[in-house]
Parts: sequence; structure tokens; C-alpha cells
Amino acid sequence: MKKEILKCPKCEAYTIKKQCSECNKKTLTPKPAKYSPEDKYGKYRRKYKQDVIQN
Repeated sequence: MKKEILKCPKCEAYTIKKQCSECNKKTLTPKPAKYSPEDKYGKYRRKYKQDVIQN
């Protein structure tokens, strides 16, 4: 069984568990998505990033 390190988005603690032991929030993978030249969702990600920067 392969285990990956996970990160809590609230308290930013690292763990291997699916739930943070400090604040009981769901943990997420800290790695970015793999790069693909055929990025299906790149248009939406760029639009979101542009909207966030403007606001």
C-alpha cells in the first residue's frame, strides 16, 4: 500500500491520515496536478486566476 503525504488546508499541518489530527478537517494533497499539453481545464483555471487577481 502506497502512502502519500497530505496537508491540512486550515492549519497547514502535514500528515498521512485522511483527516487532520489537530483540527479534524479533510486533508488534501499538496502536489500540483500533472502537466499535460492537452489541458482540458486550462481555460477555466486561467479565467479563475485572472478573476481572483482583479478582485
